[in-house]
Amino acid sequence: MGGIIVEYTDLVKSHRRGPQSVKHMSLIFLFLDGVGLAPASPHNPLADAPTPALRALLGGPLTLEQAQAGPALRLQPVDAALGVEGLPQSGTGHVALLAGVNAPALHGRHQPNFPPVALRPLLAERSLFRRATQAGHSVAFANVFPPGYFRAVEARRIRRSASVIAAEGAGVELRGLDALRAGLALSWDITGHGLAERGEAPDLAPVTPEAAGARLARLAEQHDLVFFECFLPDLAGHGRLGPDGVAATLARVDGLIGGLLAARAPGASLLVTSDHGNIEDATSRVHSHAPVPLLVAGPAAPAFAEVTRIDQVADAILAVL
Repeated sequence: MGGIIVEYTDLVKSHRRGPQSVKHMSLIFLFLDGVGLAPASPHNPLADAPTPALRALLGGPLTLEQAQAGPALRLQPVDAALGVEGLPQSGTGHVALLAGVNAPALHGRHQPNFPPVALRPLLAERSLFRRATQAGHSVAFANVFPPGYFRAVEARRIRRSASVIAAEGAGVELRGLDALRAGLALSWDITGHGLAERGEAPDLAPVTPEAAGARLARLAEQHDLVFFECFLPDLAGHGRLGPDGVAATLARVDGLIGGLLAARAPGASLLVTSDHGNIEDATSRVHSHAPVPLLVAGPAAPAFAEVTRIDQVADAILAVL
């Protein structure tokens, strides 16, 4: 885990929790786009990938055989199709996860890429971020948004993702390069190599996945909910990262999780889930019908026992907070 040690300090939040000192309980929501939970097979890269952090945590690889339930660790399959025919897609899947609604059913189909226009006001109004902040909880969106992102949005070269719509609707900060320099944000690709390659942050050296995980753990010492999204698994599953993309992606994600687990405070829980399957099936470069993993490590694990669908995740998180 890189030998990372982060000292945990109890925090007092007297404005919300009264004058007595209490431990800071927090949840780190790691959203990995394009990861299904499938049985081990020769066609499932997760079965054979050298993922030491996940294997140490689960007693084996991130496959269906490792499903388990305990007081501090839970892995279970959850449905991403939500009763709607067709392959689950990101546009509606992200809304389902972040707003706690059956977005494909409301939209009438699964939609790829970006949230349906008709569902964007609902997402902004009832997102996990907005409901958490309205309840008095501190929310950190850990992804960095460099100036090039805002220029691309302004020029309409890209559209706002579900997470950005949710953050803006809740007044949650979109962190910039200064936060990245201060170790208070991460690039969506975990290490920041993409920023360096595009010349968007020439003064910033990429970080190791383990160091990136430790950053998330530190953010959770100051916030009740920390959210970070990574699209690498979906890109790798689509074959867009080259022949070694799947192996490199799984190693990078495993390092992130390992660094986070090594550095997290006793009151912090890690939640990992996805919007649809993809990377777990090497026979195809499109999304899969597989359920997605719901992995929870930490004291919040029992609170997710009844979650069977991705549109139930947001409410379960709010109940934990």
